[in-house]
Amino acid sequence: MLWVTREHANVERVACPWLIKKFIDPEAVFAFVPNDTNPLTITEGIPYDMKGVELGHHGGKCSFETMLSKYELEHDSALVFMGSIIHGADIPIDMDITPESAGLRAIAFGFHYLGVDDHEKIKLQMPMYDALYAWCQRKTGVSREFI
Repeated sequence: MLWVTREHANVERVACPWLIKKFIDPEAVFAFVPNDTNPLTITEGIPYDMKGVELGHHGGKCSFETMLSKYELEHDSALVFMGSIIHGADIPIDMDITPESAGLRAIAFGFHYLGVDDHEKIKLQMPMYDALYAWCQRKTGVSREFI
């Protein structure tokens, strides 16, 4: 399936592809559109982390957390904990929701400052999110194999 979001991905627009590939749609392909794209004009694919879409920010949740709810992944406490870290890293006003959020934000923006395109960001950061998930598993006592 094609998944569509805004270009110049940072924090959760890279974390969401990790979640999608690992837990929702292993064959996912990602497209990035200009930031001012009206999501109603997207005729192919599933839009995420765009204003007004189902898989966006709702009820105080970031898009990653919304996906956890939508795809019934909230039973995995490591993913929920990871969602809190990503939430704080993505939403500056909530940065102190976890002590790890500031570090994740710094790393994510560091990848942005490297000047690589969005597809390369996903490729480079996938192992980082694998490692973060493994750390969250350890912290929450969850030991589940993932894709």
